[in-house]
Amino acid sequence: MKYTELKGDIAQGAKQIYLLEGDDAYFRMKGEEMILKAFLEMPELNFTCFDGESLKGSAISNLTSALESFPFMAEKRIVKVTEFHPSESEYENHLKKTFENFPSTSILLIVNAETRKGAELKRKKCVTYVDCGKADEETVAKWVYLTLKHAGIAASVDLCALVARYCLCNMSRVALETEKLIDYKGSGTLTREDVDGLVYKDADYRIYEMTNAVARRDFDKFLSIQSELCRKTGDEINLLSGLFSYFKNLLTVIASGAGDAQLSSLLKMKEYGVKKSREQARAIGEDKLKIYVSAIYAAISDVKSGIITPQSALGNVNNKIFFE
Repeated sequence: MKYTELKGDIAQGAKQIYLLEGDDAYFRMKGEEMILKAFLEMPELNFTCFDGESLKGSAISNLTSALESFPFMAEKRIVKVTEFHPSESEYENHLKKTFENFPSTSILLIVNAETRKGAELKRKKCVTYVDCGKADEETVAKWVYLTLKHAGIAASVDLCALVARYCLCNMSRVALETEKLIDYKGSGTLTREDVDGLVYKDADYRIYEMTNAVARRDFDKFLSIQSELCRKTGDEINLLSGLFSYFKNLLTVIASGAGDAQLSSLLKMKEYGVKKSREQARAIGEDKLKIYVSAIYAAISDVKSGIITPQSALGNVNNKIFFE
């Protein structure tokens, strides 16, 4: 199930084994909090934690022994293990018996930031898998909308989507920025001015805006964002590296014959991000992207070789993109 479905599932009663897995730390943290709040009593006596990296081979018996211990004056005992990636043989030899005959008085909470090779725990029938991967824009915007609504603040779907974009759908940042909006606004209707004035735009999002400005040939917008980023970081090389990486990804998307799912895995981004990148890449054009990637690479190399200053390198790149 998706993280957003977990609250409703908990209301139906406890599951035996929860696997919270994905790269969004906010979802993992909040999912764990919901499960503990719903089912844990007297945590000082009925809650145990393990580091999954230390549970190898026969050491896994420490985990199964904890699961088979009875809770103290409570219905459930919860055992949490982080970054737990047993091999298939470890599952068969040390976990299968306990997992498939799970003690009714225990809950196992597995919290993993990433998927690794080994036993596919999320495929096991006895495991309740909660997808804590980065959510798409629609899901995040819905979360922002409902959170603001519960706080007595009205907001359009477009503004909520804008918050999601500014934060690159990183829920830890989205939650922080949404709380900032609630604290500032208090009540009433959220405006575009509120969002633009209060929500910090991720540097990667600003680079995304810069590339959009390239597609529109909007030099003023491009230079305005560039100046803002340089003021904040004081590092033209960092900005050039960001542009190089972004243009290179756009070139990969438009030049590759691979589908969205394959490119998503290759470029470590959501399929939604691949689709947006494809739109940007088509707006700019493959031939121009090749020129931009080559020019930025050459500029960075010249700086590292001591031929020109970072400021001059950035100016040369601007000229290449807009005036040549």
